[in-house]
Amino acid sequence: MGEELNYFNYFTEVEEHFQKARGTSLFLMSPIDWALVETWKTSGVPLEAVLRGIDDAFSRKRSKFQQVNSLTYCSQPIKKAAEDMAKNRPAKVAPSNEDSLPQDRLQSFLAANSEALRAKEFIDEADSLAELAATPETAHADLEALEQRMTALEERVLARARLRMSEAELVAMRRDLELQLKPHRSRMGAAELALLEKNFLDRQLFEKLGLPRLSLFFLY
Repeated sequence: MGEELNYFNYFTEVEEHFQKARGTSLFLMSPIDWALVETWKTSGVPLEAVLRGIDDAFSRKRSKFQQVNSLTYCSQPIKKAAEDMAKNRPAKVAPSNEDSLPQDRLQSFLAANSEALRAKEFIDEADSLAELAATPETAHADLEALEQRMTALEERVLARARLRMSEAELVAMRRDLELQLKPHRSRMGAAELALLEKNFLDRQLFEKLGLPRLSLFFLY
């Protein structure tokens, strides 16, 4: 791709690349698009493969005068790009200390999320983040281990958050999922769809309750 890509820029790199490929910075990705990006990230699809797949998808669609309005149109080209890359070199599936994170920004991210969780009465999780933010070693921590800890904390928040939602609210979220996903189901396999559905519902839950995302990928 010409330049070294920062693994923690996964979401912003994909968004900017997709907007550039469409030729407009005004296009806003849908909740399904964002959930799909998270699915690729969670599945260990290299960022470079996603960007290559987007380019391939636009090259094919433009030749047929079709508009690419969703990242779901890029699923198959991205899958192929990831498979091609895997044949030549190991896929990068986890962050490492080779990836740069501004240390002051990392500490601020932890502290701000701690306060946000405390305001929503997730006290134990808030205390855990506050402890991390106050620990000098956090700034020089093994990023993979830190991301794993943040992901575990996020899963704890998710489990408690679901209990705060009524049955009607959860059903409404699933109906919204089906409405948005229905036009795109044929482009994805069963495993990808299952993870996409989970990511979509999780994102909706965080947004409805006003909870912060804790993964380091949401630092940007």
